[in-house]
Amino acid sequence: MINVFQPALGAEELDAVRQVFESNWPGKGDVTDRFEAAFAKHLGTDRALVRSANSCTEGLFLAVPLLGLGPGDEVILPSISFVGAANAIVASGARAVFCDVDRASLNCTAAAIEACITDRTKAVLILHYGGVPCDMEAIGELVRQHRLLLIEDNACSVASLFRGAACGTFGDVSVWSFDSMKALVTGDGGMIRCRTPELATRAEHLLYLGLGNKSGLRNIVETRWWEFEVTCCGRRGILNDIASAIGIEQLRKLPRFLARRKQIHEFYDRELSPASWLKCPPPVPDHSTSSYYMYWIRARTDRRDRLAARLRQDGIYTTFRYFPLHRVPFYGADERLPHAEQAADETLCLPLHPSLSDEDLEHVVTSIRRFDPGV
Repeated sequence: MINVFQPALGAEELDAVRQVFESNWPGKGDVTDRFEAAFAKHLGTDRALVRSANSCTEGLFLAVPLLGLGPGDEVILPSISFVGAANAIVASGARAVFCDVDRASLNCTAAAIEACITDRTKAVLILHYGGVPCDMEAIGELVRQHRLLLIEDNACSVASLFRGAACGTFGDVSVWSFDSMKALVTGDGGMIRCRTPELATRAEHLLYLGLGNKSGLRNIVETRWWEFEVTCCGRRGILNDIASAIGIEQLRKLPRFLARRKQIHEFYDRELSPASWLKCPPPVPDHSTSSYYMYWIRARTDRRDRLAARLRQDGIYTTFRYFPLHRVPFYGADERLPHAEQAADETLCLPLHPSLSDEDLEHVVTSIRRFDPGV
């Protein structure tokens, strides 16, 4: 089966893990410190603002209380978004308010967000869909105007830029995912960037049981070093050196991964755009750089569903990311979001990852060309 997402791991990652094993310390330590520093450099941001986590979801669950959000507050997020984002909001006692997305890019827009703002709105949580940045100029102006907090979900946008600035450097708290489906893979894992060093320090405490800097992860020789301080009711969401060792090697390979992703994206554009019965993604704006995390096509619902079944018969797995959250009964939403609903009914994500061979890509487009869309 040709997968939609697949990691690209090699001897370098295996050797890095071997070195961690030989150090006899697989937990959080110096390797994780190095990964955090390398990722901060990748973003072009201050090292003091960046902390690692065991998943992007843990980062989302941390971001909400870190910003003081809770019962009585409303947080706006696009319906086309990851379920972990909505869960993080609802678990805090706040209300998740779902906004619509742009019909073509599937990104949320400033206009869609503004339509949902009430006197209870305290924050906005955005996702850069498929790795293409949202319009951060318009969204940034909107949140400043209404004095709202901003959370950035960069699970799709590990190397995306908006007017030269890295996605994830706009939010009050920003999170990244390194799970096995992402452009940069550590197995599981994530990263968090906070707007201020003070927020980052508090995030560090929340990630490790609320313990202060002098306890827990560092063997500091002092009187009664076994004593500790608790600053808050934290959980245990730390990353370890095994995952971090893999992450350092993946970060080194990221430019090569991105070049291949862009090449695949352009191949699909070139080969599929002549088909009149489907639509390819819109071009990436000139002022933005995409991470090319997903490639999606649009087709009439019956055609989309039959095509997905046909491709699976041909050994090609496809999917739609992300199912609209306002359609999930658990959240009790009653919004009518036509663009998100149309996207859910018409969109199909095709395989896109660096491990795809040219033969794999030819097989995908040949199977789509042979498909009979009907009338």
